[in-house]
Amino acid sequence: MALEKELYDIEQGFWLDGKEYFLNHVEDQCLLAFPQAGEMHGVHSREEVAATATNANRWRDLTMSGRQLLESGEDFAIISYRTDVTRADGQPYAALVSSAYVRRPDGWKLLFHQHSPI
Repeated sequence: MALEKELYDIEQGFWLDGKEYFLNHVEDQCLLAFPQAGEMHGVHSREEVAATATNANRWRDLTMSGRQLLESGEDFAIISYRTDVTRADGQPYAALVSSAYVRRPDGWKLLFHQHSPI
């Protein structure tokens, strides 16, 4: 249960915090899978991913439900959940989200992140 809490706490930061948070919690290379037109898809550097975390596109009123955790060994885990959140422009957004994390000497790092809008 401690790992689940730790990973979901990290995950929440990706929704609510900014660029420095991303720089501290994303692996050197990260695979993103966003189906929306114009969104990032493919392998991106930590810096490219962090550049998306501007004040103009932050979120609020975040809820994560249906939380799931799959551990594979001591250094790899995947979480999946439903999010209901409000965009900076006030529009609601709901999606099924999955994120994969790898443990490094300085903590868990995001290796993969995917959204399937509902």
